[in-house]
Amino acid sequence: MAVREVLAGMPWWVKWIAIPLIALFVFGGLIGAVLAFVAELLFKVLLFVALVGGLVYLVRRFKSSSSGGGW
Repeated sequence: MAVREVLAGMPWWVKWIAIPLIALFVFGGLIGAVLAFVAELLFKVLLFVALVGGLVYLVRRFKSSSSGGGW
């Protein structure tokens, strides 16, 4: 039997309430872990961009303030 045939005879609340709740119960930890990983990755990317931006700002500031010579 196909899934569509099995679900065709079920009430609407089974398809739209009970099955998603069971999926959240079974896979809730996995979903939470994936969301936490994505949030942590986004934070690290933003932190990296901010640090590189700050480094570029400092290098440009000190380069323009120093007169001509190198090291």
